[in-house]
Amino acid sequence: MPKSSKERIGLPPGSIVYTGNKKAAKITLHHLQYNFETFQILKLDNHSKFVIDANQNFVDWYDIRGIHDTKLIEKIGDVFQIHNLILEDIVDVNQRPKFEEFDNGILLILKSPTFNSKTLGVTFEHIAIILKDGVLISFQEEHSDIFLPIRDRIESAKGKIRNQKADYLAYALTDFLVDQQYAVMEDIEEEVEKLELHLLSNPQKNIKEEIFSLKRQIIILRKEVVPLKEAINKFSKSDHQLIKDSSKIFIMDLYDHTFQLTDMIDSNREILNGLQDLYLSEISFKMNKIMQILTIITTVFVPLSFLTSLYGMNFKYMPELNFKYGYFILLGIMLLISACLLIWFRKNKWL
Repeated sequence: MPKSSKERIGLPPGSIVYTGNKKAAKITLHHLQYNFETFQILKLDNHSKFVIDANQNFVDWYDIRGIHDTKLIEKIGDVFQIHNLILEDIVDVNQRPKFEEFDNGILLILKSPTFNSKTLGVTFEHIAIILKDGVLISFQEEHSDIFLPIRDRIESAKGKIRNQKADYLAYALTDFLVDQQYAVMEDIEEEVEKLELHLLSNPQKNIKEEIFSLKRQIIILRKEVVPLKEAINKFSKSDHQLIKDSSKIFIMDLYDHTFQLTDMIDSNREILNGLQDLYLSEISFKMNKIMQILTIITTVFVPLSFLTSLYGMNFKYMPELNFKYGYFILLGIMLLISACLLIWFRKNKWL
């Protein structure tokens, strides 16, 4: 079970406590080293094989999958000289997206979102990126290789990534996670469009639940995107020596993308609010139609009920009772009254 904030009360600053659910059977470590000419990748068994290459001609990417083993995370911190306050943020899955600078590096806390179209739920994987001189260390909760597209770009030497330093790799990973936010928003937009069509054709009770569920997920997404925008803004404005001028233009463009994300979130929230109002209007309209039909039926039967009750009175002397065709005449009068009422309703557009 994940640890709550209350369980961490009283712990000293820099206490390395994993606050999430265990999502990987074991921690795996992958070392990817590349430059313009060469590329190699190694899967490491334990922290003792970590060697920081001082050769500035290469970029070393250490991809660490699984952060539940805090003892191993501490040892990794010792190898890479990462402060305990930074390690504390790395294993705290409740930490909001943020950007921090320190003397010999940069920290980025990010989230990797996933949308489930069946449950209409959004889940997040905690991602931490440490940028040092010629070295990038990424931490993620799960064993799956979420950065596989970036790895493929490096291996196939597509784009600029093989010609750039570790700061560009940090940008590429951040850009990939922002693109995931776009993908989740597009999935939500598809669900919103489906809801709108169902609502106009046949508003059912479960549509209301789906609207509230999507609104809740939109709020959750916004809580992650707003600090993400702040973090990337700091990233783009940083004058840290590790961030080259050649990378800043890409990071600034990435910051613009976060504005588009917030616009998408706000517009979808407004659409869902409109759908909620439309749902209530449709239900009210449907109820009014039912009440209209019932009122018309009642109105038609009031004079008929009057006639039947009149001749249902138990008096001995009623002239019409002995009339040979009285019953059929009364039925005709009742049909005539009903027809006249229906014509009148139709003329007044009540039907």
